[in-house]
Amino acid sequence: MQIRNIAIIAHVDHGKTTLVDKMILAGRLFQEHETPGELILDSNELERERGITILAKNVSIRYKDTKINIIDTPGHSDFGGEVERVLNMADGVLLLVDAFEGPMPQTRFVLQKAIELGLKPIVVINKVDKENCTPEEVHEAVFDLMANLDASEEQLDFPALYGSAKYGWMDHDWKTPTDNILPLLDAILEHIPPPQVEEGTPQLLITSLDYSNFIGRIAIGRLHRGRLKDGQTVALCKRDGSIVKSRIRGLYLFEGFEKVKVDQVEAGDICALTGLEGFEIGDTVADAEEPEPLERIAIDEPTMSMVFTINDSPFFGQEGKFVTSRHVKERLEKELEKNLALRVEETGSADTFRVYGRGVLHLAVLIETMRREGYELQIGQPQVITKRIDGQLHEPVEELTIDIPESISGTAIDMVTRRKGVMLSMEPKGDRMLLRFEIPSRGIIGLRNQMLTQTAGEAIMTHRFLEFQPHKGDIPGRINGSLISMETGTSIPYSINNLQDRGIFFIGPNESIYEGQVVGENSRAGDLVVNLTKTKKLTNMRASGSDDKTKLVPPRRFTLEEALEYIQSDEFVEVTPDSLRLRKILLKEHERKRAKNPALS
Repeated sequence: MQIRNIAIIAHVDHGKTTLVDKMILAGRLFQEHETPGELILDSNELERERGITILAKNVSIRYKDTKINIIDTPGHSDFGGEVERVLNMADGVLLLVDAFEGPMPQTRFVLQKAIELGLKPIVVINKVDKENCTPEEVHEAVFDLMANLDASEEQLDFPALYGSAKYGWMDHDWKTPTDNILPLLDAILEHIPPPQVEEGTPQLLITSLDYSNFIGRIAIGRLHRGRLKDGQTVALCKRDGSIVKSRIRGLYLFEGFEKVKVDQVEAGDICALTGLEGFEIGDTVADAEEPEPLERIAIDEPTMSMVFTINDSPFFGQEGKFVTSRHVKERLEKELEKNLALRVEETGSADTFRVYGRGVLHLAVLIETMRREGYELQIGQPQVITKRIDGQLHEPVEELTIDIPESISGTAIDMVTRRKGVMLSMEPKGDRMLLRFEIPSRGIIGLRNQMLTQTAGEAIMTHRFLEFQPHKGDIPGRINGSLISMETGTSIPYSINNLQDRGIFFIGPNESIYEGQVVGENSRAGDLVVNLTKTKKLTNMRASGSDDKTKLVPPRRFTLEEALEYIQSDEFVEVTPDSLRLRKILLKEHERKRAKNPALS
């Protein structure tokens, strides 16, 4: 049987997961099997909620005596570690682009990696049923983008298909909708080359990990040459150059969404192995007698770090199951096994860890996952990683793209330039404007929040890591101070009402609060300690009209990313399965004063 290995590249929400589901459905109908349900790929709860793919997944379909292995790639640059590994398993890519939005910054990020690896693309222009879409212009934009990325002549001579994954059709002409996506499957067989197989002993690069409670860690990769058999003794070539003998205890191939146990695997196929001990991503499984390691995968470095510490607030242990430093440490170590772009460093304190990642979203997804698993922890302000190059301090710089109505583009430009952003281009798109900037990663922290507030939610922001550049100088942070609770207790509507002119509150009436908790944003600079637990003094005198129901402004609620981007360096986000709270690191007011002015101690 012939094999095709293909990765799908697409921006967030361009319809990639829907398309893969339709391809599997078409393959099964072609084989006259049962039909699956909808959106099977993004099985992770977080992925469905956010509409993004975080972990790359492998599925396969059979069509016309050919097995097509489809590898779903993450569309967000914060998951760059995943992207690198996935593309190493593919011989070609499906570039999926929205017929209205065209190629986006994150599409560019993954496409650049694919072009560098010399992979042949098939362009799929999706959502041609959208109003005001411009498929021909998008086709031109894709060509221009690939030319900018130094694609070869062969890569630029790409086939293009148009259609709607949602309605299950694809064809070479977008003006005549059909009723199936078989032209796309035919294009894959025609244009994507079969795997190049060399002669020689077995070589498999471990590019992905899975875990089973029954059989332990599972290594996934593509067999570059040779043949592997169940029970075979192999050599594991590790990062430090050492070679460890190991035995394959289980060999699996991907069929649809399942892993099917097999006796042997031929070169070119993607398979999963069990029984290997102590392997890492990037290790090579090779012949036991004459091991030849493959080149290791180069992974994008982390650009941001956060402090993870145990929850020591007055409310600790009330909502979570896992609250000790041992629990947090074991969970982070488990995450390191499969999250390649992550680093964890122990600090001087046994309860505190510094976690490095590709961006706020990358780390927020990990925190959100831990929270849903029942962990309680506290997270410090995101810090950008700097490094010294030739004695000079350098920091990560990103390319920022903002899609915004033309009438308020001036607001966006002003906000970005204040954060040391440099404008690269302005491109009108109907009544909207596409702005491109270079901006330090530090400048992006907290920008999305401010931008959405200032533009009434009209701005669409995307960014991707470019390079390390010389340090750009100080960037002004949040000007407004925090409103801090004076006492532990329950927030009283009467008190909130009396203090409404002092700022915006993050908590509603009758919520449990504690001393040192950040309960709102001060309308002025500097922190302000407020008492929200004070009740109204009751007397037997009544004034007409003064006891009417008070009208409270609804509190401002944060998502996890917003909370992480909002806090200052002396604050934590307390994360539990049920709550997100902002708090000062030092809860007592006299401790905060002493920390600010050491002369008081």
